[in-house]
Amino acid sequence: MRIKSEKLIVLFGFLLIAGFFLLGMKLAPSSFADNEGISDDVEYLNSGPDHFVTVYDNGAKKTVKTDAATVGDVLERLKITLDPTDTVTPSLDTAVDADQYFINIYRSHPVVIFDGIHSKLAQVTSYEPYAVARAAGFTVYDDDTVSLIPTTAFLETGASSAYQISRGAGTQLTVEEDINFTTETIRDYNIETGKEEVRQLGELGKVQKVYKIKSIEGQEVSRELVSETVLREPVKRIVAVGTAIQNAAPLTAAMGRNRYTAKNLQGDYVERQETYYDLKMSGVMGFCGKSGYTVREDGAKVDDEGYVIVAANLDRYPRCSVVETSLGLGKVYDTGTFAATNPEQFDLATDWTRRDGI
Repeated sequence: MRIKSEKLIVLFGFLLIAGFFLLGMKLAPSSFADNEGISDDVEYLNSGPDHFVTVYDNGAKKTVKTDAATVGDVLERLKITLDPTDTVTPSLDTAVDADQYFINIYRSHPVVIFDGIHSKLAQVTSYEPYAVARAAGFTVYDDDTVSLIPTTAFLETGASSAYQISRGAGTQLTVEEDINFTTETIRDYNIETGKEEVRQLGELGKVQKVYKIKSIEGQEVSRELVSETVLREPVKRIVAVGTAIQNAAPLTAAMGRNRYTAKNLQGDYVERQETYYDLKMSGVMGFCGKSGYTVREDGAKVDDEGYVIVAANLDRYPRCSVVETSLGLGKVYDTGTFAATNPEQFDLATDWTRRDGI
């Protein structure tokens, strides 16, 4: 009987322990079984099965379970206040959309930065020297040095850290660049008017230039010329242009009549006379397939290709032939009674008398 009683006592104790275990399992938060790595100091901001969010605030860590929709909502529920110069990543309006989410708060602190004779007090969140200087508004290049230095100005400025910017000399870049050649135009009376002949090909020169390069994070931001050495002088290009006029001054309104030696279309040198007239030229433009003309700045009337409108003896200079005048290349559109007595005369269309732009 004693043995049977002992068995009953053991069985009763086993059932009692099992009951306490099941009760404990029922009361325990089920979420821990599905969220490995979440510490035991989790704070529950709501009862819903939502996100575990870990907030790192200047080295302090806090994990919460919350249904907050954004980063800003999480910090508001935790009653975490921010200074305008603090930085939060992700940003406050970023959605909390992961089962385990992480927020970092970088608290700003006062620093003083020295750059030559200039200094500046600033609130920054970084402790990396280059980032501190740039956050304070200084342009810092890759070859500059930013160093943490001792400070005794805490009582004056409140800054516990001071940084010194030492400017570098920049990196040097040596390159060879082309030197463009110039073009010289000469007049040749043995070439047809308006034609060109290249008498000498132009040749590019070479110059060696040394630049001082400034870069930020590997990207070039400025280039300063230090020196340059000409390695090869350029060779000018020479172009001969056919011309019919020798030593002719341009026709002017005050001149009235212009005389000079020229070569005609037949290749003979003649004594040419130029005059000018001021009429509407729209009636003759169609002879050469044009519909209009304009008045050049100097008062000469020109077609849409820039040719001066010329009246000439049509037996010597047919319509639409290109001729050279003292005002530039012209095109024959018109004729007049003068051509009967002086077949080598040109009458140039201008706006010199009416001055009405027509």
